[in-house]
Amino acid sequence: MPSIMADWGLRGLLSPLLPDPSTWHSRPEPAIAVLGSLALLFIWYCYRVGTGQVAPVSHPQGVPTEEGCPRRTLRGDAINQRLYRSLRDYAKRYSWSGMNRLHKGIRDQAHYQLGERMAIQKPSAFYLPDLPSAPYFPRESQRHDVEILELSFPAILREFEGITRDFEPGAPMPRGWMVNANPGWHSYYLYRQGECIAQNCRSCPWTYRALSALRTFINANCFGNACFNVLQPGTVLPGTYGPTNTRVRCHLGSPSDGPQVIFIADLWHPNVAGPERQALDYIFAPGR
Repeated sequence: MPSIMADWGLRGLLSPLLPDPSTWHSRPEPAIAVLGSLALLFIWYCYRVGTGQVAPVSHPQGVPTEEGCPRRTLRGDAINQRLYRSLRDYAKRYSWSGMNRLHKGIRDQAHYQLGERMAIQKPSAFYLPDLPSAPYFPRESQRHDVEILELSFPAILREFEGITRDFEPGAPMPRGWMVNANPGWHSYYLYRQGECIAQNCRSCPWTYRALSALRTFINANCFGNACFNVLQPGTVLPGTYGPTNTRVRCHLGSPSDGPQVIFIADLWHPNVAGPERQALDYIFAPGR
C-alpha cells in the first residue's frame, strides 16, 4: 500500500491560500495593488511616528511633584529641543567629550518619557540610558558618604530635636517646616531642588557641614534635595516614580513607635560619570 507523505513546508501550508503561481504572470494587477497598499500603509505609519507628541501626564493626588524640573507635559519636540539646546551650550563652553550617553538620552527623551522603551523605570523629567538599576544599592557603592552620614548621626539628631521643639500636631507649623500633599507628612528642607535654604541651614549647622562633606551629594541641579521628613502614625504614601534615574536617594532613619523621622539626601548614581554630572548640573540648574 503506497504511503502518503504530507507536505509540511511553507509552500504546503500556503498553497491553499494562494493562487497557482503559474497564473501570476498573466494577472499582475492584484499583486501590484497589494504592494501599493502596503507601501501607502508604511508611509502613513512613518508619518504618525514622526509627528507623534507626548501626552500630558497627571499626577495622582497626594504625590508631590518637583516643580523646579521640566515636566512631561512638554510636547515631545519641545523636550528634545530644550534639552539639546542646553547640552549644546554646555559643550561650547566646555567640551563634547564624555557626552555620548547624554546626547543619546536627549535624542530619544520623548520616547523614554512615553514609556515605549521602559517597563520598570518611568522618570518624570529625564532618563539617562544604559544606567544599571536595582531596588537597593550596596553601601559600598557610596561608602564614603554613607559613613559620613552615620558618623554625623548624633549631631543630626540633636539638631532635629532643636527644630522640632515647638512641633505639635494640629498647631501652626514651626518656621521652616512645610506640609506636603499628605497632611500627615511634614518636611524641613536644607536643600530643595538644588537650592540651599539658607535659614534652615543656619538652624542646622552640623547637618549642613555633613552635607558639604559628601562627595556625591546633588546640590547644583533641580534633582537634588536634603531634608528631614516626619511621617505621623498611620500615614501612607502612595508609590511614585522619581524625576530621574541619575540619582540615588539615601535615607538615614531610626526605628520608632511614634512618628517616623527620616533624613533624606539625594546622591549621584554611582555609574554617572564626572563629565556627565557636570553637564547635568548645567542643563538642570535651578531656575534654568
